[in-house]
This record gives sequence, structure tokens and C-alpha cells, in this order.
Amino acid sequence: MADAIDALLPQTQCRKCGYAGCRPYAEAIASGEAPIDRCPPGGARGIERLAALTGRAPVPLDSSSGAEGPRGAALIDEGACIGCTLCIQACPIDAIAGAPRQMHTVLLEHCSGCELCVAPCPVDCIEMVPLHVLAAQGSRHASLLSQVAVADESVHWRSRFLQRAARLERERSEHELRLAHKAQEKLQALEPRAGDPGIERKRAVVRAAIERARARRACTGDGIRRDGSG
Repeated sequence: MADAIDALLPQTQCRKCGYAGCRPYAEAIASGEAPIDRCPPGGARGIERLAALTGRAPVPLDSSSGAEGPRGAALIDEGACIGCTLCIQACPIDAIAGAPRQMHTVLLEHCSGCELCVAPCPVDCIEMVPLHVLAAQGSRHASLLSQVAVADESVHWRSRFLQRAARLERERSEHELRLAHKAQEKLQALEPRAGDPGIERKRAVVRAAIERARARRACTGDGIRRDGSG
């Protein structure tokens, strides 16, 4: 049931439902923990589809989760951007490109309009703009995307979300491996001074750090969490 519900959700990963993404919300609906009326991107049509699947009665969208509106995308004022990368870190589907202290830009063809990049920006240079407005301003991508239903984009957004989760897990695993290698080198450097009580304490701390890193790697197997949650 969670899989079937997840397949009906828009996969914008906006968290407006109060959960950490579409999959957690789907699981909460399946378990009876959450209602079906907390997904603004899905809107009234999404609620109808969830009601038909779950056998629950259709209800209006819960206004505390937000309002249904025209599909939009993030737009960065590139002249004001300071390159802090906070928006990149917040984007759940890697739809923003940039580097530290360099101008960032939104990859419009991938943006789900989740709005998660707006709040972290320290200089308020990101705004959400309806696709029809961007299309009127001459954006070819916006013009094409405005003709595509959110439901038709959901597979693409889910794929990018899972790819990002896998990338982050891989980077964490690689970082821990580098730290473990450094710890092992430090342990070897302390070897000639073994027997000194102070050195033995340091060796014990380093060995404990190495074991913790091994345990974390063992928990995730190949470094990728099986639920794709990152």
C-alpha cells in the first residue's frame, strides 16, 4: 500500500505535508497515521486519487499544509547570489548548480518547485515564480514544462531524489573512510612509543574511532541505504 500511495504522490519532496519527503508521507498514510489531505502540490486531484486508492472519503486540502496553486520554479537573482551553497544543500533533487563563492543557478528543467531553497538563502535572492510567468518572459524550458502535468514529472523527480540520496551516502562513506585511514596512520605513528601511559591512552582513543567507523560502514553495507532515504 505504501508503494501504491507513493506512486500517486507528486515527488516534489517539499515536506509541506509535515514529513521528510513523499515516501515517509506515503508510509504514514498507509499505516493510518496521516490523513490524505496534506499535499498541496497534489492538490484536489491528488486527494481524489488517494481517496480512491485507500477507500477514504475525499476531503478538502488541509490549509495548514499550504494552498494549491500554479506550478512554479525557483529563480535566483544571480547578481545578488554570494555563493554560500545553502540552497544547493537544501535542494532535495540536485536542481541547483554552483560552487562555493560562485554564482548559483537553478536547473529549471529539474526544479520541482518545492521551495526548500528559499528560506536558507541569507541574502533573500531566491523567489518562486509561476511557470507561466517565466514562459511569458521567454523561458523555453518554462514554456515546455508548463504543459506537463505534475503527475507526469513525478517519476523524474523521484529518480533525482534517490540519486541524490545515494550520492550523499557515498560521500559520507568516503569521508569516513578517509578519516579511518588518517586514524590508522596516527596509530602507526604512535607504535614506536607504545608502553607510555599517555601514548597508550591516545592509542585507545584512535582504536575506538577506527572501530566506530567500521561499525558505521557495516550498518550500511555497501554505503547505500536500502530505503533510498539518504
